[in-house]
Amino acid sequence: MGCFGCFGPRARGGAGDLKPSRLVNHCTDDSSVVDARRKVAPDVGNGCAHSFNFKDLLVATGYFNQANFIGEGGFGKVYKGKISRTSAQGVSDAQMVAVKQLGRESVQGSTEFLVEVLMLTMLSHPNLVSLVGFCAQGDERLLVYEYMPFGSLERHLFDVPVGKQPLDWNTRVKIAVGVAEGLSYLHNVADPPIIYRDMKAANILLDVDFSPKLSDFGLAKVGPVGDRTHVSTRVMGTYGYCAPDYVVSGKLTMKSDIYSFGVLLLELITGRRIYDASRPKPERDLLTWASPFLLDKRKFQRLADPALQGAYPASALNQLIVISIMCLQDQPRVRPIVADVAVGLKHVASQPYVSSERPQQASLGSPAQSGSPQFARTPSRRRGGRRVAQYTS
Repeated sequence: MGCFGCFGPRARGGAGDLKPSRLVNHCTDDSSVVDARRKVAPDVGNGCAHSFNFKDLLVATGYFNQANFIGEGGFGKVYKGKISRTSAQGVSDAQMVAVKQLGRESVQGSTEFLVEVLMLTMLSHPNLVSLVGFCAQGDERLLVYEYMPFGSLERHLFDVPVGKQPLDWNTRVKIAVGVAEGLSYLHNVADPPIIYRDMKAANILLDVDFSPKLSDFGLAKVGPVGDRTHVSTRVMGTYGYCAPDYVVSGKLTMKSDIYSFGVLLLELITGRRIYDASRPKPERDLLTWASPFLLDKRKFQRLADPALQGAYPASALNQLIVISIMCLQDQPRVRPIVADVAVGLKHVASQPYVSSERPQQASLGSPAQSGSPQFARTPSRRRGGRRVAQYTS
C-alpha cells in the first residue's frame, strides 16, 4: 500500500433513481479534472490517500463476495470490506471500509474517479465522507472510503418497510443541519470554493449516530473566483435536483447547490422522493404536488410526512418549510447563501420535538437506539408536543 499525496473527491454512486440520473449526455467534462488539480484548502486537507493493489481489495472484500455487497449506482458496485494495517510501531488493526468498483464500460466514471480522488484528499470536514485510498491498477479503478454503517439517507427516508421505525423529526433536522454545514465548508472554507453539484438523498451517508456526510464528489466543480460569476459547464446531475437556471443556461453557481438543498429539505419534510413513478400521476413529481401547499401557509402541515404522525413542533415545521421555499426560488439571486441557511436550520434545531408520553421500546436499528432523539406515540397534530430551549442529539 503506497501513499499518494495529491488526490481526493468522490465518484458517483447512489442507487434508486427512478429517472435517468443525468439530465443530458454522458460526455466527459474534462474541465472538472483541470479544476480539481487546483489547490484546495491545503491547511485542512488530509493530503494523503493510500494506493492499494487490486489484490489488497480482493482480499478485503472477500473477492467481492455478494454477502458484502452494499449497493450499486452509475459508477459501479459498492462492497463492504476490512483493511488490515500495521503501524510504524508494529501494531496491527483493522478498518471497515466501503469499496466502490468502477464498471469498465463507464467512460464518464473514469473522469469522475480522477476528480473524486483529486478533491477528497484535499478536503476534510466532519460532514464530508473520508477517502481512505484508491486503486488504479491496469483496467481496474476502485475507490476506498470510510464505512458508514447506516448507509444512505435514501434508505431511511423513503419506502420504510413495515416494522422499521421511520426517521423522527429531530433526526431529520439534525441531518439537515449537518448537510448544510458540509455544504458551507465547500462554499466558504475550501479555497477555491467547491460547487458540490450532486446533492441528493442517495449521496448523504449516515454514521451510527445519524450524523450525515456528503459523498460522491465526482461531479464537483471548482467554483468561480475573482470577477467570475459562474462556471460554464455541461448540465449534469440528478433529475429534479438541478436548479432550473442551471438546466437552461449551463451556468453553474453556488446557488445551484442551494436549490438542490431545497429539494432535499422538501424530501426530509414530506418523506417523498423528488420523483416517484409508483405514485398516482398528479403526485409523482414532488415539486408539482407540493406547490399548492407551499403557496399557502395554512396548508403547510399537509406537507408533513404522515410517518411522523404529528410528532413535530408546528412552528418549527413552518420554519423549515419557509427555508425550503427560499432555497427553491427560480431566480438564483433570490436564494439565500448557505451560511444563512445553516443559521436558520440551527434555529429550527433549537426547537426540538419532545414527546409528553413515555417512549416505547424502539425496534432494532431505529434512530432511538442510535443516540438520536426519538418519540413514541404522538399527541394530536394540533397539540404538536411541547418544546425545550436546546437541541440535543
